[in-house]
Amino acid sequence: MRRYGEWMFGGVRFAKRRSLDRLPFAVAQHRTPLIRKLADSDMELQRSKVINLRAALPRLDGIVLHPGETLSYWRSIGRPTRRKGYVDGMILFCGQVRTGLAGGLCQLSNLIYWMTLHTELTVTERHRHSYDVFPDASRTQPFGSGATCSYNYLDLRITNRTTSTYQLRLSMDNEYLHGAWYAEQPGRYRYEVRERNHRITLEPWGGYVRHNELYRDVYTAEGEWLTEEPIAQNDALMMYSPLLGEPSAGATDAEDAKE
Repeated sequence: MRRYGEWMFGGVRFAKRRSLDRLPFAVAQHRTPLIRKLADSDMELQRSKVINLRAALPRLDGIVLHPGETLSYWRSIGRPTRRKGYVDGMILFCGQVRTGLAGGLCQLSNLIYWMTLHTELTVTERHRHSYDVFPDASRTQPFGSGATCSYNYLDLRITNRTTSTYQLRLSMDNEYLHGAWYAEQPGRYRYEVRERNHRITLEPWGGYVRHNELYRDVYTAEGEWLTEEPIAQNDALMMYSPLLGEPSAGATDAEDAKE
């Protein structure tokens, strides 16, 4: 209820206008696979995630972010309901994989957050994952570079503190979720996100916690390094062993691996 009150009376200028007329300059682009290689029992959840993404995309695709405005992920999408086409999908709750209505939308918030880190836009609200659920076998970005979401109290907010208008474009095909930030002016800077001080600690209660810090290097459009900016500090409870060895000869599944 406090979130609803803030949306109505908080004094924030939220982005509302959408346009399918693309702005001229692409300043950040990214894509992520829709279907990952999981066990057969998880494939139905993956397909449900695709349905949920298709229901959410039209509410964000084309949204225009004028100077001084803020994009709210959940205010733009609205409350996910079955009437709007959402189905049960995979969600992470307290480190466990469960099913829940509109599960899978974190892939969309992760994509938008990652792209925004490569623009002059300012992330004014972002929530990190409290648990590290999956190993790094297929990770292509630094640990902790996502943005979890849960309607409506865990939001992702992006504020335009520049003098240029931006536009968010999103789409899907059979393989990927695509995203891009466009602007009416070309980007003045180039960004590279880096990880520092990554470590895994064994806590007194017997579990492992993973830590790191994220920074971004800022370059001119011509490639000259300018400065380093801190992004986030992450601490997450690991839900898998960090010290698994190689499977022994003749092992048939992961349970046969020796620590």
